Amino acid sequence: MTNDTTYATQTDQPVKKLRRSSSDKMIAGVCGGWARLLGVDAAILRILLVATTILGLGTPVLIYAASWILMPQDED
Repeated sequence: MTNDTTYATQTDQPVKKLRRSSSDKMIAGVCGGWARLLGVDAAILRILLVATTILGLGTPVLIYAASWILMPQDED
């Protein structure tokens, strides 16, 4: 009796880590880090952050500040 089931033990893709960007930053690199993780342009995230701050009465600013404190800086 043979077992033909194969299990993937390792993938070829590197693990993406959420870190503040040291190269793509305007204030602290939070949007640059999120953009790198999500694979989008950082300018789009910055525009969304400003728009939601205006419409959301400042809550995104608190999220940005928490991310600034909690996200480690990348080593680039």
